[in-house]
Amino acid sequence: MRVRRLGRTRAGEVRLSRFLHNDAVTVAEMLATAAARTSGRVAGRHVLAIQDTTMVRSGAGGDGVALHPVIAVDAIEGTLFGLLDAQFLVRTGGRREGRHARPLAAKESRRWVAGTACAASLSRAGAGCVTVVADAEGDLYEHFACRPAGVEVLVRAGQDRRLADGTLLFARSATLPEAGRMTAELAAAPGRAARTAELALRFCGIEMARPVSRKASVADLPPQVALTLVEAREVDPPEGAAPAHWRLVTSHAVHDAADARRVVGFYRQRWTIEQLFRTLKTQGFDVEGLRQAENGPFEKLVTASLIAAVTVLQLVRERDGTAGRPLDDAFDPDDRPALEAVSASLEGKTERQKNPHPKGSLAFASWVFARLGGWTGYYGKPGPIVILNGLLRFQAIKHGWNLRDV
Repeated sequence: MRVRRLGRTRAGEVRLSRFLHNDAVTVAEMLATAAARTSGRVAGRHVLAIQDTTMVRSGAGGDGVALHPVIAVDAIEGTLFGLLDAQFLVRTGGRREGRHARPLAAKESRRWVAGTACAASLSRAGAGCVTVVADAEGDLYEHFACRPAGVEVLVRAGQDRRLADGTLLFARSATLPEAGRMTAELAAAPGRAARTAELALRFCGIEMARPVSRKASVADLPPQVALTLVEAREVDPPEGAAPAHWRLVTSHAVHDAADARRVVGFYRQRWTIEQLFRTLKTQGFDVEGLRQAENGPFEKLVTASLIAAVTVLQLVRERDGTAGRPLDDAFDPDDRPALEAVSASLEGKTERQKNPHPKGSLAFASWVFARLGGWTGYYGKPGPIVILNGLLRFQAIKHGWNLRDV
């Protein structure tokens, strides 16, 4: 993400800089366009609206700029439909004093409720079901009490909340009988090797009580909310390894172990947004490395990078053609002739060296970008950096393609 590199020439650099500084070019319009394209793909689907926060500019003492996107993912197939919304949060150090008395509208945590409200647009676009997924930071009473009609919520419990009968959430989960088991692949993490975990499942209905410590800020909310608690705890983890353990609170009804497995499966797809953050940052666009003059178009550049990172991740996830997604999930139909011409130039004589995917599919484009990015087709599978490098090369090729008749 360097304006000089993207512009290719001095004239191109100046044009791109003028575009980014133009007041008519807004973050809101970029996001609205991306959201409209995403909403056009969800009809009849159960969609997970996954939200989370990441720092895109860090300073001393907690200062910096955070980004809070919401992405739409198919609950069954795992297809990344696209970007739904994003919020920028300028942080200027902690404001913990008096936080219980402040209304939600005055807190940074309002982003979770705003993201859930935005997900209601998927229902209006014809999605069969919408479930908002959030990690423990999204464990807010307002998140459950203020959810829009037609939207379900699934949050990892971050607080040992008081229930309407006076008991505490974590104590309740400890008393539940085992309802069934499931296996889950745990990805590698710092200090943890990848492994297959066996999870014991427990669930029950709960009545979450309105927080006592925030009387002023939640006084107009209902005194309790009916929800479901699903616990998944790893059985017999490897020696020395901390067991995987998730307490999930959801508005979904859970009647049996099969329902509990589905809820855990929905939550595990939250990993998609972590992959997006890595593509936006260390494994791709390196937005944290952006250096600009004061009052530069930082948010516009990050927004453009976010939209492009979603495209790269769509390509990575569809590289095997598993979901059979069409090219126009991420590209304009006008790109197809250039893609097919480039694909033909990259194919070799053997079947292994030919594009195995149907023309007009997203997987076809993914193969092209992987080859342009340096993948030979023989070793492993292309990742975000390879796909991104190929995408940048294709954009340069397309520029020449568009000039062919000039």
